[in-house]
Amino acid sequence: MDDWYSREQALRELGVAAQTLYAYVSRGMIARRADPADPRRSQYRSDDIAALTQRRARGRRPAAIAASTIAWGEPVIDTAISTVVHGRLIYRGQDATTLAATAPVEDVARLLWQGDAIPALPPGAAAPDPFVALAALVGTARALPGRSHERRCTDAAAAIAALGGALGASGEGPLHRRLARGWGLDPSAADVVRRALVLLADHELNASTFAARVAASTGAPMAACLLAGLSALSGPRHGRAGAATAALAQEADARGAGAAVARWLADHRVLPGFGHPLYPLGDPRAATLLDGIALDPALAALRDAAAEACDAAPNVDFALLAMTRALALPEDSSFCLFALGRSIGWAAHVMEQAMHDAIIRPRARYAGARVRE
Repeated sequence: MDDWYSREQALRELGVAAQTLYAYVSRGMIARRADPADPRRSQYRSDDIAALTQRRARGRRPAAIAASTIAWGEPVIDTAISTVVHGRLIYRGQDATTLAATAPVEDVARLLWQGDAIPALPPGAAAPDPFVALAALVGTARALPGRSHERRCTDAAAAIAALGGALGASGEGPLHRRLARGWGLDPSAADVVRRALVLLADHELNASTFAARVAASTGAPMAACLLAGLSALSGPRHGRAGAATAALAQEADARGAGAAVARWLADHRVLPGFGHPLYPLGDPRAATLLDGIALDPALAALRDAAAEACDAAPNVDFALLAMTRALALPEDSSFCLFALGRSIGWAAHVMEQAMHDAIIRPRARYAGARVRE
């Protein structure tokens, strides 16, 4: 769902004359539609106006622009792989939630990798953990420069198979069925695993994807690039953010949802599992995943308490927790799903970055001791 402003609201938010508003529309910076209640009047997309207001507030000073790129700011890398636009997650022009309805994970890999003949993922050997699985491939892996796109796809398939084996996938067949089999799930539950992997496959330039692209810009082998992505994903503010959501849910189980939410907010902490900077109207990945999951009463109460306290909708971390509880998955299943699904996107970004013969090397703004003359 999109929010739309009337002409008067848009002018007030922007603080500009009507002619300037129309100029923004003509340049494609703000979307406009006819008012459903009165086709003679126009409405203007609110998130376009909010983004434009933020850019104007920062100004065009190079330092301000550069600083804004670090945290949800100005785009810094061109990509044709995925984007978030008007509350929708898009994979190469296709809505990820639509793909999640029926698409196999392997088809999503073909879409993101742009490979006509992507090899089937081989069975992955068991390994103590996913880091060991990828590290074992790095020693004998070939560097990216000089590898054809087909060979890079083969390298990616082998690395993801190894990662899957370390995360619990078992046997042969589609990736989601291997993982469901390894977790001892009923075959009917495998489709929920498939939807989760598709929805987690990519998410534009998140921290782990950026790490994988930086490694790719050095020419590192595919397995090493995926290892860089996995390392970034392992942090509690990224792929392991689900642990905080689980802690909140456990507190809600013990003290009641309202009391748990009130305590977290009183401590000036962001409420884990709810809200997302890219989805002010709600995370579509969460909505899609929750659509096929029966929430237990405790999680339903937590969802309602969060909505009442801070008008925040569940994000994908909450949905993964709900999935974990509903299917009685292993405790670390949220991270496993994130790592295995997102590795498909990492591979796509590695291949895209490998087409550019330049290293990613930003400059730092020195803030240390004064330099002696």
